[in-house]
Amino acid sequence: MHAIAVIPARLTSTRLPRKVLREIAGRPMLAWVYDAARSSPLVADVIVATDSEEVMDACRQNDWKARLTSPQHRSGTDRVYEVACATDADVYVNVQGDEPLARPEHIEALLAPMKNASVLVSTIKTPASVADIENPSAVKVVTDSGGRALYFSRATIPYDRDRSGQPQYFKHLGFYAYRKPALERFCSLPESSLERSERLEQLRFLENGIPIYVAETPYDTIGVDTEDDLRRVEQVLRERTAGR
Repeated sequence: MHAIAVIPARLTSTRLPRKVLREIAGRPMLAWVYDAARSSPLVADVIVATDSEEVMDACRQNDWKARLTSPQHRSGTDRVYEVACATDADVYVNVQGDEPLARPEHIEALLAPMKNASVLVSTIKTPASVADIENPSAVKVVTDSGGRALYFSRATIPYDRDRSGQPQYFKHLGFYAYRKPALERFCSLPESSLERSERLEQLRFLENGIPIYVAETPYDTIGVDTEDDLRRVEQVLRERTAGR
């Protein structure tokens, strides 16, 4: 299976401007993401996909492979598809540029379902912490017995109606692997009603009958959207590097 990793890296961000170039433990956030993707033995190449000349300059300075993509794209998935149209691979791995706690184990889990040639899209989940169960910023996912996603939500799902304390909750991590036909289909479809309601683009796949297979990983991450996220990630990375 020939897989390449694509890192969508948009510079503008409403809540945390220029976040992919913000420094964390002395390095740009994008450096942590790129190194994690490059350290996976399962991907043949890593490409940063950005709409920013400033990000392109940072990539050139660090010898990171990058492609300037359209500023009209509404999502990282659209940016991955543009790269896929110009780069041949069996599978395209989407590692978001604001996931500095990414690690090669995430990619390993993500690609496991793709060993089945009939799987078009995969993603990963991890057991939700108590703090994340009712946190709308932490997306929850429920799956069927075959590992296919039934639904993703910012709400607490499944709902424990009888207060039994028995449901197991899983947090969705925003890593994806796709085959090109799934990317092409996604990008040809309009924004779906569930996607619009939850502000979760993966629901466009489900609402249009495209299954997403979900693998489990024990490694949680912190997607960076705020200054507080940035500080939390910096502490984790400093502790991780100090332990080496």
